[in-house]
Amino acid sequence: MASVFDEETFPQLMDAVDRFIRVRLMPLERQVEETETVPPALIEEMKEMGLFGLSIPEAYGGFELDLIQEMQVQMAFSYTSPAFRLVFWPNVGIGSKGIVLAGTEAQKQKYLPGLASGELSASFCLTEPDAGSDAASLKTSAIREGDELVLNGTKRFITNAPRADVFTVMARTDPAKPGASGISALIVEKGTPGLHIGKPEHKLGQRGSPVSDVIFENVRIPISNVIGGEANLGQGFKIAMQVLDSGRVSVAASGLGMARRLIDEAARYAVQRKQFGQPIAQFQLIQAMLADSETDYLAAHALAMEAARTLERGGDARNLAAAAKYFCSEALSRIADRALQIHGGAGYIAEYHVERLYRDARALRIYEGTSQILQLVIARAMLKRYEE
Repeated sequence: MASVFDEETFPQLMDAVDRFIRVRLMPLERQVEETETVPPALIEEMKEMGLFGLSIPEAYGGFELDLIQEMQVQMAFSYTSPAFRLVFWPNVGIGSKGIVLAGTEAQKQKYLPGLASGELSASFCLTEPDAGSDAASLKTSAIREGDELVLNGTKRFITNAPRADVFTVMARTDPAKPGASGISALIVEKGTPGLHIGKPEHKLGQRGSPVSDVIFENVRIPISNVIGGEANLGQGFKIAMQVLDSGRVSVAASGLGMARRLIDEAARYAVQRKQFGQPIAQFQLIQAMLADSETDYLAAHALAMEAARTLERGGDARNLAAAAKYFCSEALSRIADRALQIHGGAGYIAEYHVERLYRDARALRIYEGTSQILQLVIARAMLKRYEE
């Protein structure tokens, strides 16, 4: 996939992104935290900048960034409140990638231009009340009746669901096939009879990005809404795993942006805060915490970029993507803990940014594969090599 931007023009995009983040977004972080709402005027600015279509092919109105470029934008936006990025990132990431990777031409023509412009907002529905880490055991059903599928079930903790227009839904279309083989990827539009959106959840962190249940009660969709067409019935889990590989690298990039902000906040505070007649940055134990955080960041960055390069050239990156997401999210938690510790009592109160950043960081060890599930993915790949 060739990006619209080359080595000369991409830095111009990044300059515009950085300016937008520092001038328009960062001053509103506290407001978004308290109101749990991103101002509509900002969302319109994001549309005008083309942010909703960063990874969507140019033929459908997007910027067609390659994965390395996409990660740089992800890191930049993750320097500020996640709520801002999560306005448009579902369109860039898991909400559109299934259609980009496996959709029919008719599906691409119908949905991608609206997703690229921001006229449509996307959401990805995989997790269920009894199927989170064990996604292959999902129970949402889509039973065929003639030329239609009838959906029933509940999806849980679905990011962006309250404002989504297009839902990519993983559902079991063949009840006779257990596990992953009977699952299909489907497109469901907002307003379809029987589709209900639950109330937004009140979360520990990442406030301003709505998460809710998505409920299907005899929702009827045409068979043509199977991603890739009728021939792709039963191929949904494969599509989901492809989407999640790039999604895990994307979460790794998000962790890097958040880590950079935490390190910057901690280092600036250490230089300014005085105890025993000198800045606390002069104390070796404070320096040790800063050094550990910088080392965690550099190691995480190297691993994430290697996973992205492997994915970009079409290599088998499942293990690398899992390792990158696992290491980056765990490193972020360590960095967040040190940043709060360096702030001391000030880090525990809301007046300083680090308290919010600490809470925002915690979710990354859960979504797109918990740390424990990713450990299993990594270990199984290792053991397979040794068994062979």
